[in-house]
Amino acid sequence: MGQPTDHSPRVAWIAGQLAKEAGADEVACTRAMAVALLRWSGCTANAPEFAELFGDDVSGRKALLAAQSSTSGFRAATRKKGSAFLALSRIHCEVSGDIAVQLGLDDTTQFALRHLFESYDGTGAPGGLRAEEVPMAVYMASLAGDLDIFHRLYGLEQAYTLINARAGALYPRELARVIVANARPWLAALEEDPTLSGPCSLDEGFAGHATSLEILAHVIDLKLPWMTGHSRLVAQLARNTAQQLGLDESGQRRIYRAALIHGMGRASVPNMIWDTPGKLPQSAWERVRLVPYWTGRAARQIGSLASEAEVASYAYQRSDGSGYFREAKEAGISLEGRILAASVALAALQAPRPWREAYSEDIAAELLMTEARAGRHDVNVVHALLDRAPAATALPAASSTGLLSQREREILRWISLGASNKVVAQKLAISPSTVRTHVESVFRKLECSTRAAATLKATQLGLL
Repeated sequence: MGQPTDHSPRVAWIAGQLAKEAGADEVACTRAMAVALLRWSGCTANAPEFAELFGDDVSGRKALLAAQSSTSGFRAATRKKGSAFLALSRIHCEVSGDIAVQLGLDDTTQFALRHLFESYDGTGAPGGLRAEEVPMAVYMASLAGDLDIFHRLYGLEQAYTLINARAGALYPRELARVIVANARPWLAALEEDPTLSGPCSLDEGFAGHATSLEILAHVIDLKLPWMTGHSRLVAQLARNTAQQLGLDESGQRRIYRAALIHGMGRASVPNMIWDTPGKLPQSAWERVRLVPYWTGRAARQIGSLASEAEVASYAYQRSDGSGYFREAKEAGISLEGRILAASVALAALQAPRPWREAYSEDIAAELLMTEARAGRHDVNVVHALLDRAPAATALPAASSTGLLSQREREILRWISLGASNKVVAQKLAISPSTVRTHVESVFRKLECSTRAAATLKATQLGLL
């Protein structure tokens, strides 16, 4: 979203204070915080569509959130594009709601996250709800988000002006009056003690709720369709290699978890850079080089991931110092870091990328070993990795539930990688109408309406 890494925790704390001041009970206060924390959790899901519409999906969203208008920047910027806002919001909200389901959050919170872009005047999306039909937590998260962004960019007085201009359209006037009346002391409290927006928000918003890091890995990979399943595969490769090299259970678990989150920082780089078919210009490379830095920076905010965040930040280091972002050499890279770096490289070689086709298992192994002999990877690590590397191209074994047919799973695999119905039809030598029928069947069986949500659910069910 182009925001600082502490944006959502700050907004969650403000939303919680707003709920309390507005007279909400403890459950409603916690719900407001949870919605604010998860408000942008669906942003990776519609990144490809955002990139198609705006070019730079990161800067585009940043500009929309910063728009000094009486209406939401998202709605104002996309109104002339027909159904663009509706389509983008549907993808985002469906995935955010599904994440809430995985976290075991209550039905009201799930509903709020499925209607994040609704407006008080009924002109929002995806459902066109209005007034009391919109969950109060949505209004609180929206108001808190506007305050945090506008105050940071334009100062408090201009933030008041912009919030008052949106009152009655995006959110209730009375709620806007409450946040304006209390904004100064709340912001001062955050500046004096930034930890208010850290552990406090997370503990209160998600007490008793947790999910596997595999879910986070799948959400990370939604950013780029051609990365579907990448983080999970890297984690499997890294854990197998750690076991082969004799790391204890604690070490195996740490590297597996680090591999699942190693791609978190990719969200900071626009899709237009990742999708570049040729050599990247230096300016683009500078952004890519910071990906592991942002992974470590963001993951460390979750205290329980501190050690994994450190390992994850070494995902693109090379033993000869040619990696990034530290340019560390082998002596400065832990064994876990060297295992992760080699696992990331092998998984990438075996998969297609916008700038090349996938390499076969044998050629990928040969290329990686050549890199190791040249000093860019630990030779012993690469030997152990290749000895235990699973095939990366085949579909997983059929689910015991038999939820989807083999043909449906083939089609789902292709659309999860970003292929259009026409391309899938060409790949499978069937008609586009047949593909469309199968896609509709997949959506119905997985109880979703967008490709991103279908991909997320399918990966969770082991269908991809």
